[in-house]
Amino acid sequence: MDAAHPEALAGIVEDAGVRQRRDAAVAHRARVRDALVGADPDAWVVIDPGLRAAERAEATMRACEIGARHIWGGLLPQEPDTGRRGGSEILLRDVERGGYIPIIVVNHKVTDPRQPERADFHPTTSDPYHWDPQPDPHRKLRQQPRDQQRLAHLHRMLQRHGLASPALVGGVIGFDFDRILVHDLAPLLADYDRRYADRIAVVRGELPTIPSKVPECRQCPWWTRGVDGPSCEGWLIEHRDVSLVAPGSRAEVLRRHNVETIDELAAWVGEEPEDWQHGPFDEAVVTARAWIVGAPLVRRVESVQVRRADVEVDVDLESFQEYGAYLWGTLLNGVYRPFVTWDPLPTEDEGRSFGEFWTWLMTVRAEATATGRTFAAYCYSRTAEDKWLYESARRFAGRPGVPTVEQVRAFVDGPQWVDMFQAVSDQFICPNGKGLKKIAPVAGFSWRDPEASGEASMSWYRLAVGYDGATPDATQRTRLLEYNEDDVRATQVLREWMTTRADAEVAGLADFRQVPDARSPGTVAGYAAAPPSAP
Repeated sequence: MDAAHPEALAGIVEDAGVRQRRDAAVAHRARVRDALVGADPDAWVVIDPGLRAAERAEATMRACEIGARHIWGGLLPQEPDTGRRGGSEILLRDVERGGYIPIIVVNHKVTDPRQPERADFHPTTSDPYHWDPQPDPHRKLRQQPRDQQRLAHLHRMLQRHGLASPALVGGVIGFDFDRILVHDLAPLLADYDRRYADRIAVVRGELPTIPSKVPECRQCPWWTRGVDGPSCEGWLIEHRDVSLVAPGSRAEVLRRHNVETIDELAAWVGEEPEDWQHGPFDEAVVTARAWIVGAPLVRRVESVQVRRADVEVDVDLESFQEYGAYLWGTLLNGVYRPFVTWDPLPTEDEGRSFGEFWTWLMTVRAEATATGRTFAAYCYSRTAEDKWLYESARRFAGRPGVPTVEQVRAFVDGPQWVDMFQAVSDQFICPNGKGLKKIAPVAGFSWRDPEASGEASMSWYRLAVGYDGATPDATQRTRLLEYNEDDVRATQVLREWMTTRADAEVAGLADFRQVPDARSPGTVAGYAAAPPSAP
């Protein structure tokens, strides 16, 4: 669609999150390049990124022909017959066997540290400055299939020119830039070849395609745009396609069982498919029935419960990529208190704001205990909060107010740290998603900023702190504070709604035992049957 109808994309503002990730990746690669090349300039051939693509490819092939030990920014010749094109941040000469090993630089984590222990598998890593792959007991692998597919792609391109190392390995330098993760490409090539053949056939129009919803649809411009017909979303709604309620691989399983539409899934009777591996199948059926009548939630339980306390604090953080958490927002007794640093991350001042946040939170907890009152702190989807609580404790250990890792662990593992996302997941089926911005509106909450999202906040933050030498924008700081305040207030509103009105306002599983008929008037626990254009 991008290649065939570029005119339909004219004037579209690029997704802020996509732009931020691309800019961050460019900066990360520049940092890695400067460090590696700067350590031994004579050992590197750097391909000029300002050259045209054909000239970069010619320069890369010349460097390979003379046996350059390290090539940065190599671009391989395009292959009109196969459709392949691509380049590798690093091409490393295999001195022992000949040929080149592709090493890519990515702006995400590819491994995590771990204490050395006996294990069936240790990933292979190498020092970034000296190629010496060895099993690494200090690292555990993060699965990143996209990196492996890219390395297989590059291996095939090198192979075409007789330049692929017989070692059949490739490397990845991740966000931490501490090791090169080494992948064995041999077991990946057959799967890559199948996937590539399928995708190139689609691009060339050799395979018929129809829309199907997958996670990437959230950021795709074609979701709401069509050419000589409806958009993908419009087509799926018109056909009541099952991927609207069972996206991605779920829809693939259902189609193997001749379930193409939401109505067919809603009408399912009998045993669940043997190859279904996506949670309780009866909940997938209920999700389809809920979609038909436009129900945003279905209650799993007879009575919705949330841990409550005499003293309740809502917490939400804002971070910038992997650089740190610059804002810890809190809500207590209706009063919003932000703990923030506006020094551009990474900054030591982050330790100050984190220490002040933790000290305040523990003081509130201690005062509640001293006066005989119960205490609880609430967040929505604790993954990010837990991560930055631990990371901040490690990075700023010893600074005023900063807890030890053991103190963080005791708090987050205890009953006083309540994840509202988990409470929602345990007690509701959510046909339209479980994000706070999907769930809180059901409870009656709305955000002040119509563009409020985690992705958009990344752009606001760059402006707020004056990245790239710009003057800091005070209006964007206010925007971020209001966005964060709305997040903590949304968590409070959701909690109070769940413990007061949710039982009466949300239909339960029992209300969806029968297949609703969307063709005629009727209700399911108060939900009128939705027209084909919803939700």
